[in-house]
Amino acid sequence: MTPTIKDQMVEIPNGKIELRDDRTKEKWTVEIESFLLCKFPVTQDLYFEITNENPSTFKGDLLPVETVTFKDAVNFCNELSVQNDLTPCYLVQEENEEITFEKSANGFRLPTEAEWEYACKAGTTEIRYGELEMIAWYKDNSENKTHKVGLMKPNAWGLYDMLGNVWEWCSDLYDTEIYGSYRIFRGGGFCDVERSVMATTRRRSHPLKFKIDDLGFRIAKNK
Repeated sequence: MTPTIKDQMVEIPNGKIELRDDRTKEKWTVEIESFLLCKFPVTQDLYFEITNENPSTFKGDLLPVETVTFKDAVNFCNELSVQNDLTPCYLVQEENEEITFEKSANGFRLPTEAEWEYACKAGTTEIRYGELEMIAWYKDNSENKTHKVGLMKPNAWGLYDMLGNVWEWCSDLYDTEIYGSYRIFRGGGFCDVERSVMATTRRRSHPLKFKIDDLGFRIAKNK
């Protein structure tokens, strides 16, 4: 890994997490293998360095990149992997717009939603890892815009902006029988009210068409 990326990756320990779907009231437990997760959401300077593009609505090198589709996020992960001589985790088939995730590959990827929630909670069982005003940019304190990453208090594992600022794409499909190829995103954004900015909140949308100014992503990697 390049020094900048290596320095920003945090080792997340083994464990397990219980997930819940409020729509179906279903609960399930997922075993988590230790993995690496970036301290911050991907910033605009890093995104530009890898893709030579900056699609963000709010411009600033250390602001989180946003207004990106799920496909944009996985293409970034693949390109970052290639530039670091690693095996890409995603196969993007342009002809049928299908995206296949190979979690065992050694390249960069999006976290699964189980990994994301587990890392966000950082060993606790609470819906937030601290007082909301201290840990997250949300509707009441954001002035309706994104903010530089890392300004708020991190969780116990040293991860910043897991809640608020921008939502974060995860690798998982939501419910293929009802929503087809829709992918999950987590964490809440700068324009969300308090009740939406929780470790347990799940949202989903179209992987190729949906992009908005409070949705970005964070990179993960197998150890």
